Amino acid sequence: MADVFELFMIVCFGVSWPLNIYKAWKARTTKGSSIQFYFLILVGYLFGIASKVVKLRHGVSTPGYVWFFYILNSLIVSIGIGIWFRNLRLDRMHAIRSAPGGIDAQTR
Repeated sequence: MADVFELFMIVCFGVSWPLNIYKAWKARTTKGSSIQFYFLILVGYLFGIASKVVKLRHGVSTPGYVWFFYILNSLIVSIGIGIWFRNLRLDRMHAIRSAPGGIDAQTR
């Protein structure tokens, strides 16, 4: 029964992450997001996977679907990290263009 509750928790996170990534992609900015948060979540998933490996080495099996969602969520959070760095680059480009003497200032 504990594995079922864990599965529901992982699925809820798994549904939330694609929505978060879509929002970040559309926003095209790092404002309102935190790279520390993304890395903390990723590390949490990696510790979760590590706990499954330790249990497996001690003869406690974990259903395959739990492994699947831990790995899937880790990959999705990693994509979110990549989007965060893309948005950081876009923020910096916008700052350069908006600065006095920047590209946008020269075309006015």
